[in-house]
Amino acid sequence: MLRSFFASVVILLSFALFESAVLSNVNMLPAVPDFLLICTIYFASNNGKLYGVSNGFASGLILDFLTAAPLGLHCIVRTIIGYSCGLFNKTLNLNGIFLPAVMGAVATLSKALIIWILSAVFPISVNHYSIFSVGFLFELSANTVLTPIMFKFLDIFRNTLVVDQEKVS
Repeated sequence: MLRSFFASVVILLSFALFESAVLSNVNMLPAVPDFLLICTIYFASNNGKLYGVSNGFASGLILDFLTAAPLGLHCIVRTIIGYSCGLFNKTLNLNGIFLPAVMGAVATLSKALIIWILSAVFPISVNHYSIFSVGFLFELSANTVLTPIMFKFLDIFRNTLVVDQEKVS
């Protein structure tokens, strides 16, 4: 299980660097697709709640250090999403296109909702999404389209990333 967790953290770090160093500098993009969120969905839905919480927290911590957001904002958002996706462990068939796309869209909408709620509680330090802005709609559509593609890509590393539940119990 530790090998799988550290392999997933390496993948999260790689995508975080790709997002912050490459995609954030492309001027044509109104928003950057959230590859870390998609990876968290994949890890949680294949390995369960505990794995989803720990990877959600790790991806949030990585983002908190790379962005100017308040420390812990991304951690709480991605921990909640990781736990929620972990509830569907081994119950959904994620080999197709439709269910991963729906999961990506729902997770992106959930992220915006959680950040909106946190911005209502902490109005000075947390900036929320404008749901009908071009940036959010682009991020929503990009995450929806990229989630099945990312799931297929991460399936290449399935032997390393997915924990065999019979061995853990």
